[in-house]
Amino acid sequence: MRRISIMLVGYARTSTVDQIAGLEAQERDLKASGVEELFAEQVSSVAQRAKLDEVLKFVRSGDVLVVTKLDRLARSTGHLLKILECLESKNVALRVIDFGGASVDTKSPTGRLMLTMFGAMAQFEREMMLERQREGIAKAKQEGKYKGRKPTVMAKAQAILSLHSQRIGPSEIAKQLGIGRASVYRVLAATSQ
Repeated sequence: MRRISIMLVGYARTSTVDQIAGLEAQERDLKASGVEELFAEQVSSVAQRAKLDEVLKFVRSGDVLVVTKLDRLARSTGHLLKILECLESKNVALRVIDFGGASVDTKSPTGRLMLTMFGAMAQFEREMMLERQREGIAKAKQEGKYKGRKPTVMAKAQAILSLHSQRIGPSEIAKQLGIGRASVYRVLAATSQ
């Protein structure tokens, strides 16, 4: 798509498909802020994000990339700085519309400074939250209250073996039980030893 005028381009992301309301809210807020072209995806921040790559290729000189919150865009301060470098090389500004009640725009030196500082604080906050989570899990394990996630495939081992004994192939077993084919092979390998 060839275009001449500058535009506001939005990017929205949630980590899982279960967060559809969060994605819809971001899309609503971005459109309300004047976004003309919107890229949205439901993928973890640590996974490859195709729509983020697309939006970074799409934006042109003078455009403004708009996100609702910083954590929807970058997973760490380093990642944020890499994105900012890419945008600056294309003469594209970044605007975060929900920045603790204010809006931040990288068109100004003050905006860039604030964004970098808040990016570092967001990363610090996330690391502290993960540390508290690990401590809580360790404490719960000590008290015998935390068992971890129940292995889903082993709970279906009998069903896998039953279907296999009926000469149903691993792909069909996986399809019928709603699990991965590799999981079927793992159960079959464990029982053949």
